[in-house]
Amino acid sequence: MKHRNKTLFLLSVTACVLALTLAFHSYAQQKDKAMYDIRLMTLDPGHFHAGLVQREMFPGVAPQVHVYAPLGFDLYEHLKRINGFNTRADKPTQWALEIHTGGDPLARMLTEKPGNVVVIAGRNAGKMDRIKASVEGGLHALVDKPWIISAADFPKLEATFKAAEAKKLIAYDIMTERFEITTRLQRELLNDAGVFGKLQQGSESEPAIYMESVHHLFKSVSGVVNVRPAWFFDIKQQGEGVADVGVHLVDLVQWMAFPEQALDYRKDVNVLSGKRWPTLISKDEFKRVTNEPDFPAYLAANVKGDKLEYFCNGSMTYALRGVHAKLDVIWNYEAPAGGGDTHVAWFKGTKSRIEVRQDKEHSIHVTPNSAANKAEVLAALQKKVAALQNKYPGIGVADEGERLRVTFPASYRDGHEAHFAQVAQRFFAYVRDPKTLPAWEQANMLAKYYTTTKGLELGYRASSASQ
Repeated sequence: MKHRNKTLFLLSVTACVLALTLAFHSYAQQKDKAMYDIRLMTLDPGHFHAGLVQREMFPGVAPQVHVYAPLGFDLYEHLKRINGFNTRADKPTQWALEIHTGGDPLARMLTEKPGNVVVIAGRNAGKMDRIKASVEGGLHALVDKPWIISAADFPKLEATFKAAEAKKLIAYDIMTERFEITTRLQRELLNDAGVFGKLQQGSESEPAIYMESVHHLFKSVSGVVNVRPAWFFDIKQQGEGVADVGVHLVDLVQWMAFPEQALDYRKDVNVLSGKRWPTLISKDEFKRVTNEPDFPAYLAANVKGDKLEYFCNGSMTYALRGVHAKLDVIWNYEAPAGGGDTHVAWFKGTKSRIEVRQDKEHSIHVTPNSAANKAEVLAALQKKVAALQNKYPGIGVADEGERLRVTFPASYRDGHEAHFAQVAQRFFAYVRDPKTLPAWEQANMLAKYYTTTKGLELGYRASSASQ
């Protein structure tokens, strides 16, 4: 049976490679090929985000993409996803992949170097080494979070940015949440003194900022069940909640509370506490999400009884320039019927509290701090919304009594997957003109990863103290 399964797997990989190789030959035979200034390479794609970067085609980006990866499950899933984009009925893409499976993928890519941009999304252990080597090797890098899952790798992050600056290269992380409509409107309102006032400082027990992100292990992506590799459940490979999904939350706190300001992790960040806890996964649930019949040996230490303790959940509190924030990252096994991943974010100002909820409806509410100042806040909100019409046509204000709601057309809900193309477009613009990369981006990347890895470190200390 094992040999039969291996044979079927290799046949599936071969079929997918053949389809994409034929696409490559079709591309290569085109007579009137335009010149492309951006040529992509994908390195060991172990996460579906690597494929989502290619959900659309881009002007000036070569259709031919070189993939460097070992033959196996991760590569197969990536090829299936790209082939799905190429064969979909609505606006199919025309990517042509050339697959390189022999030898050390990183070393071979840096030796052959058929492209000038590398996309990295996969195993998080050792990811920083791959990014650093790619940049030092002269490549621009578009990389999914997290870049580091341990404070031990922080010096490599700093060295990578120094190398990128010296070589005029762009090393950029994929922060999709910045393109969500509710997040963008929340940022606009937070920075309007008439609507929000000033951001309160809060305290550790009563934070001024709170964010919660709930994800699910079993889910569908682009209409297809997302089969996760077994290594995803190894925290040494994937990382834990605060150091993984927490990167998005910390990025949003910085991006919204201190827009276009460079933060210094050495003096602006004070991480106060951390916590970590597991989601329990049965053997049947593990099989359903990975297609593996049993827990692999490398997870044995985390199997208690007949369930896997997957330490994917985390919480942390910290102060950023004196403003207190609390973040919760939660992974459930599966969303309730009709549900999905959710996001909650609220900020307390001296005039109002502004809250975003991303669930079935996605909403943004402004709650005046008292009934006495409601009229003032409402007038300021109406004025702000009117001023934003050129940027976001069709948004409006609804009075719901104690709170006010900012409405927007359903067309703005383009979805998480579409945001990868928006991030990629911005990244390509920076690659074409590195001087346009905002000066605060790299400083805030350092602040972000200092915060998440320190929060995880405190979570481990808290776990040890409670044992």
